[in-house]
Amino acid sequence: MSAYAFFRTLTITALTLLVPAAARAQASGDPAAGLSLARQWCTSCHLVEPAGRGGQSGPPFLEIANRPDRTRPTLQAWLNNPHPPMPNLNLTNKEINDVIAYIESLRGRM
Repeated sequence: MSAYAFFRTLTITALTLLVPAAARAQASGDPAAGLSLARQWCTSCHLVEPAGRGGQSGPPFLEIANRPDRTRPTLQAWLNNPHPPMPNLNLTNKEINDVIAYIESLRGRM
């Protein structure tokens, strides 16, 4: 095998292994970034932090996190296409994944 063929195979193998890992990391989201976004966009209607302040027109994030029907796919669908009275915040996929990661971090805290 030539050096070119070897390095080409090595590069393709590395990319094959790294791209799915990066996609999984992005899909899982960053809870700290999600908390920051939630503080900015959600506190007028939701109690975002268990010991924090927030609105009462929407369910507390702690309650959302601990409902068995609130899975990552259902939360993604809701945040991508919310129904009134919740406004469409036009969050990016990364922001949605970050908010969901924060909500998931609250599971089991009731």
